[in-house]
Amino acid sequence: MTHSAPTLSLSVPQKIRNLYLRFDKKILESLADVYSEDIQFRNPLNAVNGLSELQEYFSESMGNLLECRFEFHHSMEMPERGEAMLFWTMHHRHKKLVGGKALELTGNSHLLYKDKVYYHRDYYDAGSMVYEHLPLMGFAIRRIKKRMGAK
Repeated sequence: MTHSAPTLSLSVPQKIRNLYLRFDKKILESLADVYSEDIQFRNPLNAVNGLSELQEYFSESMGNLLECRFEFHHSMEMPERGEAMLFWTMHHRHKKLVGGKALELTGNSHLLYKDKVYYHRDYYDAGSMVYEHLPLMGFAIRRIKKRMGAK
């Protein structure tokens, strides 16, 4: 009689964390494993509806990325409700921002799911992601923040 190791089933939030460890073209094929066909994906810059639109959006987003990965710090998970909040830092290098130097962005993701995620909303400061790294806008935003006492 042979015994096999029990198969560990990952939670939906854990599948999302695993998917985003490296954000590159390789994940495009795996999106259907964690997102439903009718996924609603939102962030401060975009709204996408449907799995094929999400794949297209991610593919276009990756076009100027030299590198991108997510570091997950902690989460609040309510599996009985099919809901989770994941807190993360995105480490990325973008061809068109600060000469491709390494940047960090903190944020969180609100997920609603059944067997797959059907709602994903990212919350982060779009200014610190993009605008602060553009020559003229960045200068203006940093100056305003300095006057307001923000860091």
